[in-house]
Amino acid sequence: MLKVGVLGAGHLGKIHLRLLNESEKYQLVGFYDPDEINAKKVADEFGYTYFPNINTLMDAVDVVDIVTPTLSHFDCAKKAIERGCHIFIEKPITNTLEEAESLLTMANDKGVKGQVGHVERFNPAFLGVKDKIENPMFIETHRLAEFNPRGTDVPVVLDLMIHDIDVILSVVGSEVKQINASGVSVISSSPDIANARIEFENGCVANLTSSRISLKNMRKSRFFQKDAYISVDFLEKKVEVVKMKDAPEKPGDFDMILQNAEGVRKQIYFENPDILPNNAIKQELETFADAIENNTEPIVTLEQGTKALRVALQIIESFKK
Repeated sequence: MLKVGVLGAGHLGKIHLRLLNESEKYQLVGFYDPDEINAKKVADEFGYTYFPNINTLMDAVDVVDIVTPTLSHFDCAKKAIERGCHIFIEKPITNTLEEAESLLTMANDKGVKGQVGHVERFNPAFLGVKDKIENPMFIETHRLAEFNPRGTDVPVVLDLMIHDIDVILSVVGSEVKQINASGVSVISSSPDIANARIEFENGCVANLTSSRISLKNMRKSRFFQKDAYISVDFLEKKVEVVKMKDAPEKPGDFDMILQNAEGVRKQIYFENPDILPNNAIKQELETFADAIENNTEPIVTLEQGTKALRVALQIIESFKK
């Protein structure tokens, strides 16, 4: 079992602590949080070991799980890497691109593994259809959330949209060509609602909308590709797969047949992929343990987390134009 320590005991940190404590792949050594009052409260309530010194905790573990505010990601990860610890780091990977690239270099030099917490990659709905998403040419995403003061210290792009950016980059095998975006600050000092259009070198276009001032919650992505439409509802954990194939010469009474202007006839049919229930956060943490133990590449690498951050920052920069 890998010895793990958690940095940060806020809302998400407490979830990580519970799941790591339950996991058979990790031994939870303890946690550190700079808020001593909150840290002692968490320790008393749940029985986790509180380390009042961050360095002492890092010296006692193999893996450091960083669930702190984004501004502190780089400093925490740097300390962990210097001690030869593997790092799991919540999204976004760091506050700046320079910090992310520096972490990449340090991790490679030290030979440690890192994974970024882009949890939607482990959403059971996405896992159920990701192998069916092949060369999508148009993608549309909506990630809407009711207002919550937690997270408003960063633009909605880094808070919410970055989830969809990472998913899109994972299925589009092409470099970004151009980005156009707009964002509006309504309640916060940074944009609360944003729309971005990403054009890729291979011709794929992705249109992303994110809001944290919506009256309802929505996390839905739609992928359009040759002879297929795939819808993924990350919130309800449901999928819809609509496909087309050449129509049979003698279609059945209930076959759905379309004919275009050129006379080409296609049959529409539906697929129902298996959606296997899971705890996405627990799965991302445990697959990281597997990558360490088996010396394989993590599912969401530091490099991929850096690419998602790069695109997110390009979107934010586009607001100014």
